[in-house]
Amino acid sequence: MKKAGGRLYTFLVFLFLYAPILVLIVFSFNDTETASRTVWSGFSLKWYEKLFEDRLILEALRNTLLIAVVAAAASTVLGTVAAIGINSMKRLPRRVMMNITNFPMVNPEIVTGVSLMLLFVFAVGLFGGRSLGMGSLFAAHITFCLPYVILSVLPKLRQMDPNLYEAAQDLGCPPVKAFFKVVLPEIMPGVVTGMIMAFTLSIDDFVISYFTSGTTQTLPIYIYSMTRKRVSPEINALSTVLFAVVMALLIVVNVRQGRARRAGKEDA
Repeated sequence: MKKAGGRLYTFLVFLFLYAPILVLIVFSFNDTETASRTVWSGFSLKWYEKLFEDRLILEALRNTLLIAVVAAAASTVLGTVAAIGINSMKRLPRRVMMNITNFPMVNPEIVTGVSLMLLFVFAVGLFGGRSLGMGSLFAAHITFCLPYVILSVLPKLRQMDPNLYEAAQDLGCPPVKAFFKVVLPEIMPGVVTGMIMAFTLSIDDFVISYFTSGTTQTLPIYIYSMTRKRVSPEINALSTVLFAVVMALLIVVNVRQGRARRAGKEDA
């Protein structure tokens, strides 16, 4: 009975989480002229066709993906380097740095967004240059993605044998080559996890982007502006495409990690 109850509870939790997404996917294929979200009128791909004909949505999507890719790449590099530096610190400085790293994650997003906006406006007034736009969005997204990468890489560094890096150098490997040949493969699962988290968080972000975007529109901001009138079923189609892409990316990463673990067990 306990097992059956646990399975039923798990099923209900997943149903609650994924039922809205399934409804969204189903109604992205709804053939209706009234943009109904409650009445099924038949199967059609017309909303996908209209999606790729809508210049404003595609421009917002392009901005969102560009920012997400740049933020994920930059925060992955910076976060990995920062995690290595934090891991090599002594106990007290490490605790201080971990508290500093955790603070942006527990800080309300609206506080982060307003503070970054004020910082960028002050920097523009002090040093000149353009107002809020793509540059401020890049900086803001890298800033809030960075802690997630650090916290993804640090556990892998702690699991790694600390003598491996020194052993590689003792055998004649230069420090930089030893890092790429020995350390990086060991922490790669954490690096990939952090990069995926940074990418998805950047795509999903609205509050911080809203305060730091200026006249640049990302997809969440564009969808928010649509809610003042009505949400077009084209958004259902776009959300389905994004969901499919992220799901495929997660499946590929999990399959690769599973193969790597099996290969490691066979070598052992």
